[in-house]
Amino acid sequence: MKKYTHELLVGIFVIFGLACLGYITVQFGNVSIFGKDTYRLHAEFSSVSGLQVGNVVEMLGMEVGKVEGFRMDQDQQVIVVELQIRKDIKIYGDAVASIETAGLIGDRFLNIDPGGALSPLKAGDTILDTQPPVNINDLIGRFAFGEVKEE
Repeated sequence: MKKYTHELLVGIFVIFGLACLGYITVQFGNVSIFGKDTYRLHAEFSSVSGLQVGNVVEMLGMEVGKVEGFRMDQDQQVIVVELQIRKDIKIYGDAVASIETAGLIGDRFLNIDPGGALSPLKAGDTILDTQPPVNINDLIGRFAFGEVKEE
């Protein structure tokens, strides 16, 4: 009888450990079991230099989503960035998306000025007003050779 009690306790401990491991995997892996709590938007850029899948999407200094992927629209000669945005975040039709750098040589992130004058964008809509990343090497070269004018 004592043998079965130990086996039962070990079995319960193993099941509890596997449940905890599964919970941690879902939480840290950003995996959703019961449905997505995000919606997809697109933004068209002339250049996405330095931006990568998984980079943060920020709005007003707060993380509101992630960069999900890229595809090239060869007809319009733009890169379409696919974004996953939290469902509780509203982005309007006059929003501006820009690719920025965290610090001087930090990671790139996509910053969104949410707008507010038009109706909110729906899942699958596109942010049309975008600003490509600033090329730091180009700016340094212009400053070094006197092409940047002080006002």
